[in-house]
Amino acid sequence: MERNDLSDRRFDVLLERLDLIGDELAKLNRRAEHDESFVRLIREISTLNESLQAIAYAALGHQPPQVRRRRAG
Repeated sequence: MERNDLSDRRFDVLLERLDLIGDELAKLNRRAEHDESFVRLIREISTLNESLQAIAYAALGHQPPQVRRRRAG
């Protein structure tokens, strides 16, 4: 029975550690959502993606579809 108690204790410690990790991840997610530099980075990546698509179409000799996009900002 001593072996079961040890396993239960290890399980409890593991759960406590997982809870702490979950709490830290939640904090990091909240910070990332509100971080202005993160938002700017996303905008830059979006612009880069559009540019790369235009280059790819140009390399293939095709014109991209004419789609009007709403600019955020």
